[in-house]
Amino acid sequence: MGPCDLVLVEGFKTENHPKIEAHRAETGSDLIAPGNDTVRAVASDEPLPGLDRPLFDLNDTAGIAGFILDALGMGGRSAPTQAAPKLKDDCFALPPGVSWTPVDDALAMLRGSLSPVVGTETLPVARALHRILATDHIAARSNPPGANAAVDGYGFAFDSLPKGDAILPLVAGRSAAGSPFPGAVPAGHAVRILTGALVPMGVDTVVMQEDVTLRDEHVGFAAGIKKGANTRKAGEDVEAGQPALPAGHKMRAPDLALLSALGLGQVTVHTRLRVGVLSTGDEIVPPGSSDNPAHTFDANRPQLLALAASWGYQPVDLGHVSDDRDALRDALNAATDTADVILTSGGASAGEEDHVSALLSEEGQLTSWRIAIKPGRPLALALWNGVPIFGLPGNPVAALVCSLIFARPSLSVLAGGGWLTPQGFDLPATFAKSKRPGRREYLRARMTSDGRVERFRSEGSGLISGLSWADGLVELPDGALELNDGDPVRFYPYASFGI
Repeated sequence: MGPCDLVLVEGFKTENHPKIEAHRAETGSDLIAPGNDTVRAVASDEPLPGLDRPLFDLNDTAGIAGFILDALGMGGRSAPTQAAPKLKDDCFALPPGVSWTPVDDALAMLRGSLSPVVGTETLPVARALHRILATDHIAARSNPPGANAAVDGYGFAFDSLPKGDAILPLVAGRSAAGSPFPGAVPAGHAVRILTGALVPMGVDTVVMQEDVTLRDEHVGFAAGIKKGANTRKAGEDVEAGQPALPAGHKMRAPDLALLSALGLGQVTVHTRLRVGVLSTGDEIVPPGSSDNPAHTFDANRPQLLALAASWGYQPVDLGHVSDDRDALRDALNAATDTADVILTSGGASAGEEDHVSALLSEEGQLTSWRIAIKPGRPLALALWNGVPIFGLPGNPVAALVCSLIFARPSLSVLAGGGWLTPQGFDLPATFAKSKRPGRREYLRARMTSDGRVERFRSEGSGLISGLSWADGLVELPDGALELNDGDPVRFYPYASFGI
């Protein structure tokens, strides 16, 4: 036994050691009775109402394992991760004859072609913020676990009340949160009870202390209270054995509270998606490193790394590569060991200096999507040694728009989550605009104090300051449009894109 941290034994039902009892509807069990302290939890293939200990689905091995580790103080250890699957080589292939791709068609094709590329691991709930659940998680116990008082007051059996006003003798003692009344309250008597305290046997109704009169160890109150008043039923929020959160759910602070309240100390999540970011181009240099006007400071890499972090993924800085085919190949080969998905900026078009698309076309699986979108258009989608690559435009404005519209929902699916659709709403515009048909347009915009939306002073894609000035995007439809001041436009706040 020396090398082992934990030994699980099947059988030996009569021995005095902690157990999780397997209960099947066909055979039942005689070890679930109250008072059998060795049965710490039950795994069942059917609901068991009224069970006084945690209940697991018989097939929920991850939940049972987490419960055992928590019970033994071993919950801080991470389970071994499962290997990550790979995408199909032709996942980004366009249908025959497709050239220009409308935005909605591009999104639909991405949604249909992507699948998770990450494995799974088990973590303590407290460390699961922003992680994506890999399995459905089931309540280990009910919330509330027992019937309890919703107010400070006095509890009694409703059916023992006299007609009209009531005066009931008080029993000695009280029921407080964490210190329940030890016995049963006789009919026709009342007991002092505090908020959150378990309702004692013989009590089903509580009167608020503000509504009573105390005299000579008796409590009096007016007629009219309803049966069950000021009490919370056991499991009225969530019952043991019921679904708590589904697979694919991204954990937020309230979700940590929910699972903790339901007795789940461990969660099975997808491993964190590693998003590699690579800048390309001879003209790109680190910010502040040159006075040469022919050089462009690298704005995309910090922007894309920050997006990955804000979406809950692990950003991986892959640095910068000049327009050199061999250097780019080496960088991509190295990146496949440290990243699950790669975002590149620049070189995604079909020009003679667009080395990203050229290399991916010659040695990887590349599909160049010409998307009917402004700003943007070229979106290189490829696999390199099985790792998906999103080749984004080099212009920071177009790179951000394409990241929000295309990369964000795609990364969510690759990370094991659901496809994300931003929430927008219509607001009156403070501007007029004439738009030709053919491309969907996104304008840098922000809300005004009077609930309207204004656009940035210029649509020039080289004006990066507009990204910072804005707090969202206005979406203009694919067709022709004559927009007048005051007309409604669809506005997507940055917050709806998770930034």
